[in-house]
Amino acid sequence: MNTREALRAQAARRRLAELLSEPGGILPGGLVERMMRCGKHNCRCKSEPPQLHGPYLQWGYSKDRKRFTRWLTPDQVERYRPQIERGRRFTELLEELDEAELRRVERAEGWGA
Repeated sequence: MNTREALRAQAARRRLAELLSEPGGILPGGLVERMMRCGKHNCRCKSEPPQLHGPYLQWGYSKDRKRFTRWLTPDQVERYRPQIERGRRFTELLEELDEAELRRVERAEGWGA
């Protein structure tokens, strides 16, 4: 076993465990800021240049291979943003761990480059 690859995998597992031990929970998905037009014909959002309404914050996530979106109030954004950011970090760390473990196994077995 390549020691360098094993150390990378171990470090990735440690960072993942540290994240999971943080209080406050983890939510999937991401936040998107939207500027929108409305349906009123004489609204400022229809002028040139348009003055769009917003910003509105939308949380999007996938569950059971379906995409869900939720409009969030400013209070909800304040409550859930840290959890959504931890969810993004969780995904990044999990991908890092996957990559480290795959490299470790590929090198140990002599597969790939």
